[in-house]
Amino acid sequence: MDRYDIRKDYAWNFDHAPEPVVGDVPAVDGDWTYCGQPVDSPLGIAAGPLLNGRWLLYYASLGFDILTYKTVRARERESYGLPNLQPIAWPSGKALPEEVDTTTAMEGSWAISFGMPSKPPRFWQDDVTATRSRLAKGKFLSVSVVATPGPDDSIDDVAADYARCARWAVDSGADGVEANFSCPNVSSVDGQLFLNATDAGIVAARLREAVPKKPLLLKVGHFTDKERARAFFEAVAPHIDALVMVNGVSTRVRNAHGELLFEGRCRGIGGEAIRGLVFEQLAWFAGFIRESGRPVRLIGVGGLGQAADVSQALGLGCEAVQFATAAMLDPGLGLAIRKEGF
Repeated sequence: MDRYDIRKDYAWNFDHAPEPVVGDVPAVDGDWTYCGQPVDSPLGIAAGPLLNGRWLLYYASLGFDILTYKTVRARERESYGLPNLQPIAWPSGKALPEEVDTTTAMEGSWAISFGMPSKPPRFWQDDVTATRSRLAKGKFLSVSVVATPGPDDSIDDVAADYARCARWAVDSGADGVEANFSCPNVSSVDGQLFLNATDAGIVAARLREAVPKKPLLLKVGHFTDKERARAFFEAVAPHIDALVMVNGVSTRVRNAHGELLFEGRCRGIGGEAIRGLVFEQLAWFAGFIRESGRPVRLIGVGGLGQAADVSQALGLGCEAVQFATAAMLDPGLGLAIRKEGF
């Protein structure tokens, strides 16, 4: 099966999406929902691999029923240059190392460096509309959105930008909106919003006003402090339908020559290395939900890559899961999990 080529840049991969695959997709027993809407399975693809509608339709044909269109903005933004996906070695015994080393072969995890690029709004709106028209019943199309703040923008300006993108997504036919409150490889407010509970609550409320009748999900990064995580939950829970976590962890990357990549700036790490951190955070938030009694759903993502991970996430109370790294490496992952069962 075709897959994302990490040797080529974002633009090349954007233009070289595989065609949908024709074949039998094993059914998944049970009644499944995503933010309350019926879907054929709890198996999803995170925003990262779904660069455009063609990539989305490719993964939809391979047994994934919850599809999240890659993060879009109210203005065009270029991707960072290569390397966009750099394989790394994760030091054993360290939950959060200050830096990691590159590897030549993929060992299950990589540093991610895209910078949340976006095509112009008219392009992605038309693409979402066309893509939704080609999705079968039982599929859920979510659009990931983010603000593009200027240096002097207030939090109200940021909230208005998020809301604008969310409305455009819904008007284009999205079944729901996933607002990206975290990006481990940018340092601006759009990438770190989840770490400021007060501001996150302001933006979540504005998003809810913008899309009152559609599912609203927030994608968040890794919390190192449980009480900070609780404060975030309490601030956003009144306004949202679901939380999607964890959007990677952040660290510096050093190459084989001992040089720091990416101008010494931190980059997000995705893949097997973060699986344990993801399940720990999901357990925290499952507890917050039980204690509060709020009807917030959990969606697991980050380091998941096998049927056992699906079972564990569902057992923690997740309504569904999303795959990123594992599905990029093996697009047939969804079919394999369906055959194995969970």
